[in-house]
Amino acid sequence: MENHLTYESAYAELQEIATEIENETITVDQLAQKLNRAANLIEFCQAKLRSTETEVNKIIGNME
Repeated sequence: MENHLTYESAYAELQEIATEIENETITVDQLAQKLNRAANLIEFCQAKLRSTETEVNKIIGNME
């Protein structure tokens, strides 16, 4: 995954892909590529959320 990718930019790109699919502005030739990119972005976002949850729980645990 790209090092410069943030959760916010990944989420925005996912929204853009979803809109393109909903509006049928993607060609059949682009569909598999866009879906693959969406799957990678979802994986990135899920990992980021898990990492953040772990970090927040650690900080809260240290505060107790």
